[in-house]
Amino acid sequence: MHETCARRTAPITKRPATITLVTLALAGLLGACSNDGSSSDGDASTSPDHDLSEAEEAEFETASEFARCMRDHGLEEMPDPQVSGNGFMLVGVPLDPQDFEDWDAAQEACQPVVDDAGPPDETGDDAAGWEQVVPGGDCQCSDGSGFRFWVREANPEKVVVFLEGGGSCFSAETCAPDSELYNTTITEGPAREGVFDFAEERNPFADYSVVFVPYCTGDVHIGNATTEYSPELTIQHKGYVNGTAAVDHLAATFPGATDVVVMGESAGSIAAPLYAGLVSDRLPDAAITVLADGSGSYPDVPAINDRVAAAWGTGNAIPPWPENAGLTAEQWSSVPGLFVQAGRHDPEIVFARHDYAYDENQASWYPYLGVDVGDLLSRIDANETQIEGAGVNLLSYVAPGDEHTVLGDEGFYTEEVNGVALVDWVGALIVGEPLDDVHCDRCETA
Repeated sequence: MHETCARRTAPITKRPATITLVTLALAGLLGACSNDGSSSDGDASTSPDHDLSEAEEAEFETASEFARCMRDHGLEEMPDPQVSGNGFMLVGVPLDPQDFEDWDAAQEACQPVVDDAGPPDETGDDAAGWEQVVPGGDCQCSDGSGFRFWVREANPEKVVVFLEGGGSCFSAETCAPDSELYNTTITEGPAREGVFDFAEERNPFADYSVVFVPYCTGDVHIGNATTEYSPELTIQHKGYVNGTAAVDHLAATFPGATDVVVMGESAGSIAAPLYAGLVSDRLPDAAITVLADGSGSYPDVPAINDRVAAAWGTGNAIPPWPENAGLTAEQWSSVPGLFVQAGRHDPEIVFARHDYAYDENQASWYPYLGVDVGDLLSRIDANETQIEGAGVNLLSYVAPGDEHTVLGDEGFYTEEVNGVALVDWVGALIVGEPLDDVHCDRCETA
């Protein structure tokens, strides 16, 4: 039975199920205080004197007013926000377990403080039109903190689903709170560059609606398990639960969508083909395109598949597609396998990917997986051969160098390989124009 989470617009944060860290869900709040009230980002101040922007100062004032309101409604231990030396805003929770008995009532009373402040926007305006949605239910981040996603409503017939990246974890070592290998909680919303720069005239997605799915579960958006790695370390691998809540919201909000592009960066690009298949189930009349950025080298190796399937509970996330019948979690959860199974499920999906030939970020994961990286470009090319050998066409754009991803930054508009600009290639991709693969010749040079 797959866990689900209800769709609703919810308060900025919910009472945690256990006494743990919780982050106030404002876009500028980029950390959380430890249970003793100390900052995890160095010395902190209770006044915004760290050269915050005008928008960040407004968020600080909102957070301060929220804390005062919570104290006024019985949570006397609710601390004021702090700003660390690097400008991150840190928010704590009451330390007394008994305080949580009154948390929900106080939060309901104080929610208007945040609602009246309006949606967060680092640019000082709301030109992008982002709306934050907190689904609640079983949705959560790896540390048990609340999950939320963002929606931009523009053209209702053309929609992007964007799966954020942010590392992964699958052992006590990699999942340790200080490992820095994965996002443990949501720290910020959508970027303002690359495909998210909607004022850029070259952006082929300028008029698209967007569902932005943050990543905070360490399971490349395909996990559905609560895993105890040690008596002191339990991780909520709920990426699939979170992601399917966002896809459900997509289908309910844009039921007439005719063109859907499922994009992902890094960890999010691994899951992109799976989510394309899930979108196909909900919107069977839509033309669906996948654009996966930054995961092309990860191989179909049983040792890797077995390890992540056990840690993440990927068997609880296998869609009930006829094409998946009889597959074990270990067989299904390989990176090339997600392309193959989604392509078999809906042969009309158009699959494409972007990679840097010698991506240092991808290479850095091989030691943790216990696999020799070898020649990264050869792995990228071999995966494409494997996917296409299974009958699924995969368009590819392979750029030289060792960078990681490009969709969320200015390089989306400046990158060119063999005379073909990436932005033009993607623009042709999403309107169904015939395309050739683009592959660097001198791939080791940036």
